[in-house]
Amino acid sequence: MKIKNPILKGFHPDPSILRVGEDYYIATSTFEWWPGVRLHHSKDLKHWELIEAPLNRRSQLDLRGVGASQGIWAPCLTYDKGTFYLVYTVVKAFYCNMYDTENYLVTAQNIHGPWSEPIALNNFGFDPSLFHDEDDRKYMVSMVTDHRVPKKYAGRLVLQEYDAIKKKMTGPVREIYQAEEIFLEGPHIFKRNGWYYLFSADTGTGEGHGQTIQRARDIWGPYEMYRADFMERTEKGEAYSILTSRHHHDILLQKSGHADLVKTPEGEWYAVHLCGRAGRERNPENASRFAGERRYPLGRETAIQKMRWTQDDWLVLDYGNEPQGNVPFEEIEGPKCGEAFQDKEKLWITEKPVRDDFNSASLDMEFQSLRIPMNEHYLSLCERPGWLRLYGRSGLSSKFSQSLIARRWTEFSFDVSTKMEFEPEVFKQMAGLILMYDTDNYLYLHVSHDEEIGKCITILRAENKKYSYPIGFQEVEKGKSLILKASVREERCQFYYGYDEEWLQKIGPEFETGFLSDEACQEGWFTGAMMGLACQDLTGFGLYADFDWFEKRDF
Repeated sequence: MKIKNPILKGFHPDPSILRVGEDYYIATSTFEWWPGVRLHHSKDLKHWELIEAPLNRRSQLDLRGVGASQGIWAPCLTYDKGTFYLVYTVVKAFYCNMYDTENYLVTAQNIHGPWSEPIALNNFGFDPSLFHDEDDRKYMVSMVTDHRVPKKYAGRLVLQEYDAIKKKMTGPVREIYQAEEIFLEGPHIFKRNGWYYLFSADTGTGEGHGQTIQRARDIWGPYEMYRADFMERTEKGEAYSILTSRHHHDILLQKSGHADLVKTPEGEWYAVHLCGRAGRERNPENASRFAGERRYPLGRETAIQKMRWTQDDWLVLDYGNEPQGNVPFEEIEGPKCGEAFQDKEKLWITEKPVRDDFNSASLDMEFQSLRIPMNEHYLSLCERPGWLRLYGRSGLSSKFSQSLIARRWTEFSFDVSTKMEFEPEVFKQMAGLILMYDTDNYLYLHVSHDEEIGKCITILRAENKKYSYPIGFQEVEKGKSLILKASVREERCQFYYGYDEEWLQKIGPEFETGFLSDEACQEGWFTGAMMGLACQDLTGFGLYADFDWFEKRDF
């Protein structure tokens, strides 16, 4: 069985993997998107199904006011003696002098929930990971942020014990890694053959990203970093990576790093890691951030690699009979356990239709909202059966109360469309179809009202807080449903609208979409492009829009 990467397409960064019996689970970061933490389930490491999010109650998670690409960072999913453990960071302030990086733990007896209320841990930095030792003691490892100017070190990792009975951190906080040059984050601890392994991401999360491994006989260290000849390094201070794409800009899986390990029942080892597929566009050479760098509309995704242990107990990519290296593969050999699931009829995953008719009593899990749950104040699936009703609330820049649902771009080319009924009375009432990266970057095909022409359709373009209506306002008929459509082909988008699916007309020019990308946005660059539905009523009266269906077709 072959597995083609990435296995989780679109915005699925910072993967943490776990096996319980014959079942595999991956947790990924969600940042400002609600609910918190995406969980996927598999039985063969190839086919993955989205399951219930663990952080789905306001009492567990309050993201109101967090900035773009803040919120939930780098969850770590583990299991011990009948209990699932999930630790994660809630970033409340970043890109500033002092960071607020709050670390929490939730637990559950069943992966499908319910999950507990959060337990506060230490807040030294982000990317916490919980390790369950053989003597039943538990430890949390995380990185430390330095807000001083200038910073005194490139990176540190700290370890502290967690008391599962008292449900709190206990004992001293000790540094187990210090560096002047090699920056590490996303640490995990594993134990094998009497060695404690410290598995960490190196060199940020851009195109220089990688993964290192260290080991020690004692959990508190000292840790020795694995250094080998196959680890290509071109400058002093560069990390010793067992996995990286930094020297191979021509391969598919860029930004490779931030990995986690799993062992199959047959004793095979696999690592999941984040990666990115580069778009065709680059930032301008005079850009204030990431000048000239490639853009990544799909965000950071999840890939998988087969691993093996060397005779002297170091972990490396499994290159088979090929020379040993550290460059990730686009396609790998799947586990032996996956052979039982190759027959499609035996798969546990139900293929979803491309069109969501909103006939269910609950919203499909693929949809997420910004910072808050879409309760009855924002959304209804029962007021008009077979339709999604969105009540207009705050504007698209709001970090508190948006009526908006969206799902991930998973390919560079796709069509997305919807059928909408909406009768605005003033220009402050809007509803429609949106392509977006964050609250400062989007293309919004929407219906509104103009004092001179009445009900109208327009496009709002926002790029790093620069706003324009490039087509002005065009009249549309009152009392009629409208079909809205976006056709995206390799970072070019053409919008359409009409009253019949078979007779749609172009609206506006072809837009570039590369600015809806990692690296292109000024405030955040950790998520990925989304497509969705939105409704705003800046009058405060809550005028609603009804959507009959939502359709997404990848190409």
